[in-house]
Amino acid sequence: MSSNSPDIKSVPTNIITGFLGVGKTSAILHLLKSKPDNERWAVLVNEFGEIGIDGALVQGQRTEEQGVFIREVPGGCMCCAAGLPMQIALNQLLAKARPDRVLIEPTGLGHPKEVLQVLSAEYYQDALSIHKTLTLVDARKLTDPRYTEHETFNQQIAIGDLIIGNKQDLYNDEDKARLANYVEKIGQAHAEVLYTQQGEIEFSLLDGSTKGFSFASKSHHHHHHDSKPLAADLPIPDQGFLFAQNEGEGFQSAGWRFSPDKVFNYQKLFALLTGLCVERMKAVFITDEGVVGYNLTSDALTEIQLDDCLESRIEVISDKIDVSLEAQLLTCLSD
Repeated sequence: MSSNSPDIKSVPTNIITGFLGVGKTSAILHLLKSKPDNERWAVLVNEFGEIGIDGALVQGQRTEEQGVFIREVPGGCMCCAAGLPMQIALNQLLAKARPDRVLIEPTGLGHPKEVLQVLSAEYYQDALSIHKTLTLVDARKLTDPRYTEHETFNQQIAIGDLIIGNKQDLYNDEDKARLANYVEKIGQAHAEVLYTQQGEIEFSLLDGSTKGFSFASKSHHHHHHDSKPLAADLPIPDQGFLFAQNEGEGFQSAGWRFSPDKVFNYQKLFALLTGLCVERMKAVFITDEGVVGYNLTSDALTEIQLDDCLESRIEVISDKIDVSLEAQLLTCLSD
């Protein structure tokens, strides 16, 4: 790699990909429970929105003192500008963590083929050993053309060494067969199909080198600009909150950061989040009942108690954002 990290050699590296709400972060959190106590793992997370939530959710449950190091690349596909945002974040993460394993989670709207292309480049050939790409899929979505006609959804399946049908506890009798047939149609010849629920993936599944993938593909259009400062990095203005939005791949994102002195009423907040009608929502909030992380998919709203967070953050993704959401969030602040 670089002279700054001469001892980083052949670190096992896995891409864990999948579409919005399929359970990638839950899978990573489950895998982190299997991390040997004497190992240091690095997790690079990419998010479609500019606020960045996953890092706070993971850090609220796994710390650097426990050997888990997190770095986010918010604001869309991290392979833009010849992979520069991704390379900067990954290099900093490798230098700090000096890890025994690297897990990379592209956004559910990102292009894993380009991410794998960056990781496989000559620059990283000594530092990283590219192991299996794991693609999580909700097999129920294979009846919805919004997914089966979406280029990114299909690319995620096409690139996977291991296709994992997550949320199998919610499937009907035909869903598993439908996924197996779909993978046979567009997946790699060697791709294996497994099923699980709640992102419970065995640690042993990470091992084994990827069997390769053809990188010949058309380039994709990016909907954000590298010169624009990301909202995750900006100071919060005097009003006490900051708003940011992003758009691309047929979806919009809206996100807010709140200054640490803003405390939310837990009951009001829970009522609001439960009633959201969006494709995806993730959040961490400082409430009058402690620090809470939220995760909303089409199936349910889940919440977890977190040890700490620096500030409250929320990101929603939908085909259309409700413009009144900001006002509704502000009404949830404690008096």
